[in-house]
Amino acid sequence: MRLVSTLSVAAAIALSGTMTANAQTVDVNVGLSGWTGFAPLTLAKEAGIFEKNGLNVTLNKIPQASRHLAIASGDIQCAATTVETWIVWNANGVATTQIFQLDKSHGADGMAVRADVETVEDLKGKTIAASAPGTAPYFFLAWILHENGMTMNDVRVVNLEPGPAAQAFVAGQNDAAMTYEPYLSTVRDAPDSGKILATTLDYPAIMDSFGCTPAFLEEHPEAAKALADSYFEAVEMIEADQENAYEIMGADVNQTAEQFGNSAQFLEWQDRAANQTFFEGEWQEFSEAAADLLLEVGVIREKPEIAGLADPSFIQD
Repeated sequence: MRLVSTLSVAAAIALSGTMTANAQTVDVNVGLSGWTGFAPLTLAKEAGIFEKNGLNVTLNKIPQASRHLAIASGDIQCAATTVETWIVWNANGVATTQIFQLDKSHGADGMAVRADVETVEDLKGKTIAASAPGTAPYFFLAWILHENGMTMNDVRVVNLEPGPAAQAFVAGQNDAAMTYEPYLSTVRDAPDSGKILATTLDYPAIMDSFGCTPAFLEEHPEAAKALADSYFEAVEMIEADQENAYEIMGADVNQTAEQFGNSAQFLEWQDRAANQTFFEGEWQEFSEAAADLLLEVGVIREKPEIAGLADPSFIQD
């Protein structure tokens, strides 16, 4: 174990930051999944970064398909999810606001297919495992089909979460599967079961952000800023001591540091500078296109006002 070294790095970060010992600690319940891109949030908690910044954060593993229900019920105040999912939640009456970007997928989300499938068009009439409508895998499938002149009506979708979808595919079930890291590596490690036909390297349509309810942001603006700052500090910690950071983040999903690193190579965590660039233009452009597709496939019935779905003021220095 290298925990002592890890904590020493966290301590150094704490000493260099603004201490909040005299400030009141704010409780924050966050919904997320074991997706590799969310791992810096786990690091921020386990390394004491959240605590140092005056936050008592509880991370709750909640499937993406039901994460909005936890927000609506008040069980969680904030969540991590894909950018287009915030559109779905708001269009369906769950008011939320994105405050910083987490990551971009560079091959970490993908479509696994059987060996005889050579093109996306070959999937017509075939069975594809994907999460429910309103989730990233379902959206990514719709995006890929759309880019190839097809619709969801051209395939048969079986709803399985990313982990079970990958496991079922490797076991010989279904013609294709939509999944993401670390589960996509299950397919990478079992080439006899099939191959990965397309990823976000081919279709850059998956990126994640962190958001909270408007009520939480209004009541605790300083906590929202602390959440963003803590995430950026965690990203800095990864750069400063990658091996220890990977060990902590990997442990959360039962991976070794090496295994976690293998998954992490397929995505890019977004630091403060990258966030500022993202919200200056790319976020709006992508969100508009995503909302149009969600409307087309029937996931939403009405397109919400995109500009009001994010408040990037919390990412400023």
